[in-house]
Amino acid sequence: MDVSEIGGKTAANDDQKQEGRSATGDVVRYNPSEIEPKWQALWDADPSLYAAESHECGKPKFYCLEMLPYPSGQLHMGHVRNYAIGDALARYMWMRGHNVLHPMGWDAFGLPAENAALKNNVPPREWTIANIAAMKKQMRRMGLSYDWATEVTTCLPDYYRWNQWIFLKMFEAGLAYRKKSKVNWCPECCTVLANEQVINGRCWRHEETLVEQRDLTQWFLRITKYADELLSGLDKLEGWPEKVRTMQRNWIGRSEGTLVDFAVAGRASELASQLVSDTITVFTTRVDTVFGATSVQLAPEHALTKAFCAEDAALEVQVAELLEQQQKAKEAGDVGAIEKHGVATGRFAVNPFNGEPVPIWVANYILADYGTGAIMSVPAHDERDFEFAQTYGLPVKRVIAPAVSQVAGAAAEEPALPYTGEDEAVLINSGVWTGEGCVEAQAKMAAFAKENGFGTATVTYRLKDWGVSRQRYWGTPIPMVYCDCSPEEPIPLRASDLPVVLPPQIEITQQGGSPLGRVPEFVNVICPRCGGPARRETDTMDTFVDSSWYFYRYTDAKNNTAPFDSAKANYWFPIDQYIGGVEHAILHLIYSRFWTKVMRDLGLIKNDEPAERLFTQGMVVKDGAKMSKSKGNVVSPDLMIERYGADATRMYALFAAPPDRDLEWQEEGVGGISRFLNRVYRLVTKYSETATQRDSESGLAGGESVKGKALLRKLHQTLAKMTLDFSGRWHFNTSIAAIMELVNDVQAAEPAMDSGEIPTATVAEVSRILVLMLAPFAPFFAAELWSQIGGEGVVFRTPWPVADAELAKDDVLEIPVQVNGKLVIVITVPVGSDEATVKAAALVDAKVAARIEGKTVVKVIVVPGKLVNLVVK
Repeated sequence: MDVSEIGGKTAANDDQKQEGRSATGDVVRYNPSEIEPKWQALWDADPSLYAAESHECGKPKFYCLEMLPYPSGQLHMGHVRNYAIGDALARYMWMRGHNVLHPMGWDAFGLPAENAALKNNVPPREWTIANIAAMKKQMRRMGLSYDWATEVTTCLPDYYRWNQWIFLKMFEAGLAYRKKSKVNWCPECCTVLANEQVINGRCWRHEETLVEQRDLTQWFLRITKYADELLSGLDKLEGWPEKVRTMQRNWIGRSEGTLVDFAVAGRASELASQLVSDTITVFTTRVDTVFGATSVQLAPEHALTKAFCAEDAALEVQVAELLEQQQKAKEAGDVGAIEKHGVATGRFAVNPFNGEPVPIWVANYILADYGTGAIMSVPAHDERDFEFAQTYGLPVKRVIAPAVSQVAGAAAEEPALPYTGEDEAVLINSGVWTGEGCVEAQAKMAAFAKENGFGTATVTYRLKDWGVSRQRYWGTPIPMVYCDCSPEEPIPLRASDLPVVLPPQIEITQQGGSPLGRVPEFVNVICPRCGGPARRETDTMDTFVDSSWYFYRYTDAKNNTAPFDSAKANYWFPIDQYIGGVEHAILHLIYSRFWTKVMRDLGLIKNDEPAERLFTQGMVVKDGAKMSKSKGNVVSPDLMIERYGADATRMYALFAAPPDRDLEWQEEGVGGISRFLNRVYRLVTKYSETATQRDSESGLAGGESVKGKALLRKLHQTLAKMTLDFSGRWHFNTSIAAIMELVNDVQAAEPAMDSGEIPTATVAEVSRILVLMLAPFAPFFAAELWSQIGGEGVVFRTPWPVADAELAKDDVLEIPVQVNGKLVIVITVPVGSDEATVKAAALVDAKVAARIEGKTVVKVIVVPGKLVNLVVK
């Protein structure tokens, strides 16, 4: 069943007051505008309904978490879909008897608040807090089961003081440090970006803005210390999507290889004081091919390139052109696909393995931040190098060959170039290593380089240390000061000095540099070391610091003496189910994994990973694009609630597509869900008096009624399917479709229920379980019907019903009957019928008899339990 089967024309504003008629002719109204606020008020009056119990309660725990939103001021249907998935799961786990933690908070620092302040002359804090209030009101109206007692707002000092506290702990451990470095600068944001925040050469917030490179002194977190553990840990995250794990593996980018120093011929005498080093260190994963190196190539931004350019104005112009080509390739998203261009510097380097001079080039496909920013070019055995050599007529030297070609008497045909064989290849033309297998030679040659002082085996990573300095106001102040008593090193504040609170209201401009630097009362401070005058750090922390550990704070959100109580965190972690978009696979998720490992090493927690299972939901798409403010295609849930109610709105988000697939927005689908709920409302309220009598009645097996047994069979089959879906498959769309099919069967059975052919207890059981199955998807609706049928307690704290395997068994089989391979009809036969019985049932069917009348039955083929085919002529 899909949207088209339940949909209809877009409803008018009063369509939420839908109606049907009971068997007595009385009008039965399903009016969400009355039902939903009533139940929300009751739930708000009892906050304990959604509160997690003590970590000493003895129940199995379940930590259900959706990624916290940025408080932009308005939810859209993309948010609703994400939150509806988590809410359905949390309610189901409550019904399964778990102690559930289901919190929500606000990722409240960040650039949009500053931009809003510039545009509207509203202080960022005021703008942010107002947006939080508006979005929180929307979440309540959606009936989302968040425990607001655990709410976290990252822009408030009671939260960000612990950002500062953990930063100081990292500084003590050598994990936070300051250095001058080439950084990514977004001219639109007027701030530095981490490598992970540069997407295809552009700012992650501004898809049209090309990121620049600048030299600045910045604070970094040493994430590279955990690179190997971040990589190996991915193998243990079996509950994470493989695409996310692959994205992280690729981003970490571990490469085993060798550093080799090529001496620069002429050395400092030619380059004077401009030369940074008299060697070029290259990183290669294939040191076994070093005898085939016919050039050394530098990145356009390599320090030695700059030194060469300082002496050669013509070279400087050509290198600038190469850098521009590289930047355009980054903008397009694939430097590897760039058309290879370069320029010869006129200088030479010496291959330390054979003493041969090779020319030094600058090439547009060499990146300054990969490896050392320099490579040895081996055209015979590398595709990119081969392409470059062909363009510029550089020599091509074979130094590896298939092992079979080296065997006496074997065919000597050489493989096409470039040839990259490794496991099956051996070295040729490689001095004393000729004849060695490539893998074995790599280890021996790396050892030789180390023994002779010109190289060493090493491991490199694409992952770089996380630059966390931001030249903006609206972020966590970095708790460091600068004083003349320590001219070489910044001075950390004491824990008792925290929090360093942001000035509540300052002038925000985009003049470059942090706005905090223009606030003397913030900048000027007493040095914690010498007691003299000092200057505060005026950069603030990257907002991804806030979201790297917020889920730990949820476990003890009001703690004012520590980030959280370790005993509480150790009870709840790891998160049992984390839900959010795949766009966070690198930025947020890799940072949160790093932060978890740091806090573990600080003794705050015991777990190695933040979340045991991760689910990445599909996007909500409208007009061919992801629903977002920037696209101008946002659908407000407020409007949908006004027209159809919150339950219909959230249930449509779960029904319209599998949760991991994109959902194409169709408002008529929400109207269809609303009409379906009205049908259920009419049915359940019609038999509500019967449902309240179920405990005193008999006949839960359907009595002797065939129709009663069939209805119970469908009920328990649906329940079994839903239970399986919630156990990990999350086919909520097909679960809801199965409920719809059940409701169709109930409607078809109404005459039998009205006449008493179906026992009262069966009717009551169907009503009760139907309401419980709808509770995770439509909580307001289920709560109202639960009260009408005399249900005890809160519907989403009522134990989940258990499917009866015997009642769910089919008594009959459906067997397709074909004539000469063409389907005529589907017959039903009792389960266990032998071949003769199935054949007889097919032959006596009226439609089959009409089809074969006047013809001779040549053969009857019976595939047990599958089909019958009559061959006639």
